[in-house]
Amino acid sequence: MYADKTLICKECGAEFVFTAGEQEFYAERGFVNEPQRCKECRDARKNKSRTQKEMFTTTCASCGAEAKVPFKPREDRPVYCSECFSKMKQDQE
Repeated sequence: MYADKTLICKECGAEFVFTAGEQEFYAERGFVNEPQRCKECRDARKNKSRTQKEMFTTTCASCGAEAKVPFKPREDRPVYCSECFSKMKQDQE
């Protein structure tokens, strides 16, 4: 059986608990190495590599509301807010 282990984070030096449940999860997934970082440092490392998408503000072609989209809108193509876009997709089905 597994028992909780106290490990030291190689990033910040803080102690953290590698629980029996986490050890079981690691074993089920075939992971052989114990975690080297605490949850906070793992999360920070994960989020560091993720880049935020630039959002553009435009006006919905259907209802006229402000819409934020992850692409630069072009003048020759209509852009819809998420609500109107969802409605259009449902109508097409």
